[in-house]
Amino acid sequence: MTLRLYNTLSGQTDPVEPADGDTLRMYACGPTVYDYGHIGNFRTFLQVDILRRFLHLEGVKVRHVMNITDVDDKIIRNAAAAGVPIGEYTPRYTQAFLDDLDSLQIERPEILTRATEHIAQMVELVQRLAAVGAAYKTEDGSWYFRLAAFPEYGKLSKKDLEGMTDGARVDVDEYEKDSARDFALWKATKPGETSWDTAIGTGRPGWHLECSAMAMEYLGESFDLHAGGEDLMFPHHENEIAQSEAVTQKPLARHWFHVRFLLVDGRKMSKSEGNFFTPRDLLLKGYKASAIRLALISVPYRHQLNFTFEGLVEATAAIDRLRTLVTRLKAATLADGTTDAMQASADKAEAEYIAALENDLNTAEARAPIFDLVRATNSALDQGTILAGDRERVLAVLAKFDAVFAVIADHDAEPTRAALAWAEEQGLMDKVAPELLAAQGLSDEAIDALIAERNTARKQRNFRRSDEIRDELAARGIVIEDSKDGVRWKRK
Repeated sequence: MTLRLYNTLSGQTDPVEPADGDTLRMYACGPTVYDYGHIGNFRTFLQVDILRRFLHLEGVKVRHVMNITDVDDKIIRNAAAAGVPIGEYTPRYTQAFLDDLDSLQIERPEILTRATEHIAQMVELVQRLAAVGAAYKTEDGSWYFRLAAFPEYGKLSKKDLEGMTDGARVDVDEYEKDSARDFALWKATKPGETSWDTAIGTGRPGWHLECSAMAMEYLGESFDLHAGGEDLMFPHHENEIAQSEAVTQKPLARHWFHVRFLLVDGRKMSKSEGNFFTPRDLLLKGYKASAIRLALISVPYRHQLNFTFEGLVEATAAIDRLRTLVTRLKAATLADGTTDAMQASADKAEAEYIAALENDLNTAEARAPIFDLVRATNSALDQGTILAGDRERVLAVLAKFDAVFAVIADHDAEPTRAALAWAEEQGLMDKVAPELLAAQGLSDEAIDALIAERNTARKQRNFRRSDEIRDELAARGIVIEDSKDGVRWKRK
């Protein structure tokens, strides 16, 4: 089978394949580094990560380009408020974004490109647009895209633009959803703003121009897939199409992949509502990075996700079940051979998992057969009806699952430590969950030593000391599980 994804441009589910038969060329809109990214942003980045990971699992090479928008209206406003130039303001948030990618196990793109490093390409694109009559200069030295020069404007968002006023202009980077006006390509210098002295005048680029110039610089004038959040469809992506295709006469991207944003407890996320969260906020509340990842990808990208803390708890439990099974399988002493029942269960789970992802990246349907396999395997372990060959087959299926979902391998300790270090640096230790602080006081080695002491106490029938150790660990956020396969522990 071939991966099929909904294509916003065509309005139908289309196959996703490299045009050159070798490497899929993909551009994904990255962050505007004016502040820390929130979980709505990271839902989009995570769904793009699911896409690229699945393409790799299917044997498809990917050339993935992501931009870092490090000059735009919001950055200029915030940097001015902080009293620093944008060159000093943005690196902090750029690094924070990269750290958050790593925390959530989001693979880095092949090319990560910053807007301020591509001013020459943007100037050249404005010159090309002017040469074909699609760009004009205003009295203040700004350049605008002439919407009337591109009759196909609106083909992505399917908006009715009949009421568009010829020659009406808008110069802000983000504007009302129903505005259809000539938009700014290049903005003339204003007092105190960062600017560049170029062949088209002194000023700085508009946000929309940046992505077109960088996408075509690294992927060519026409490429396979463009991804981003649904909020970018209009006007940002519509403007990208217009300013690119007006000069190339080629489709900018054959496939457009848009991820729906999320709600928090059924409401739009906003600081005024008190339901605005970054990944760092959730880590400091004591949730694991893997649980945040699973919660944000649990609902397919085309569906609205209602983020709740109950959902985070459920994600944590689901990950524990996966990790516990892997631990049980690796620790079990099994006879050689295979059983028809377990082999059939593993084959069925793998086939259904792959089919669900190939069908428009349905992450919810992809999870279901994996957890069916978890139940069947745990039952076989309990009944002693699993053999060594079955273990290897089940572990192979779980490895395929983790190649895309990336939640079984435990990478949770470092993101939590990094979040605590950041909270201390920012003076936010009062935001840290008390049990998280208590748990971080114990290293893995110290926990293992206490558990070993508890095991010795139990063998000596010193149950008072055994219970004291259990209670001490529980108070510090460490849960002990006794099973026939031995003692396991985990941090809450």
